[in-house]
Amino acid sequence: MNIIQAENYQQMSELAAKKLIEQINSKSDSVLGLATGSTPEGLYEEIIKAHKEGNVSFKDVTTFNLDEYVGLSKDNDQSYYYYMHKLLFDHIDLKDNQANLPNGDAEDLQEECSRYEASIQQAGGIDIQILGIGLNGHIGFNEPGTPFSIQTHIVDLDASTRNANARFFDSIDEVPLQAITMGIDSIMQTKQIILLVSGSKKAEALEKLVNGPVTEDFPASILQKHPNVTIIADREALAELSQ
Repeated sequence: MNIIQAENYQQMSELAAKKLIEQINSKSDSVLGLATGSTPEGLYEEIIKAHKEGNVSFKDVTTFNLDEYVGLSKDNDQSYYYYMHKLLFDHIDLKDNQANLPNGDAEDLQEECSRYEASIQQAGGIDIQILGIGLNGHIGFNEPGTPFSIQTHIVDLDASTRNANARFFDSIDEVPLQAITMGIDSIMQTKQIILLVSGSKKAEALEKLVNGPVTEDFPASILQKHPNVTIIADREALAELSQ
């Protein structure tokens, strides 16, 4: 597990972008695993900037997102489909049919989970996966208690996760109760992981990830077992570790 200290959120985003761009420029048909939420927004800004400056092309890249809310259509402005297009896809040369997200509005959600997992395998697996970490240790939407052996699945969102995401909605009542997420086994099968952590709120979770026991009660702890994890964290997020 490699830990890189950034001075602040901006530098964290720049360092992560540099790693992604190096990956694509060394393998033009890279398969990227992408995340949503506030943490990777700076990363996406840096990627767009690099693309517009002619330093990276996504025309041969394939992407898979970690998750999507159940019950939100693609045109819902709180769906991750909408988020990804607004914050990244509409600004780069990634082909529409090469950008993959789970369909949270599918008629048969179990079938959609199986289809999505199979699509990742058919693409040759994910070369580099971007992750964040929840306050309760969730990765993707894999909440505490999720079996490490599980692949893409439907999850009931923890109250703390819904509360954390409520700021994006008009009220907590509008936050979906479920999501489709890549499973922990799906994440562990990716060839390389970049975990982004920013801010003092995440310091305790990061310390627990690095130094705590590997347990399903704290899903991110499984990353201790992955052979190629890079944590890029700012000074505030690393406060508990530096002590």
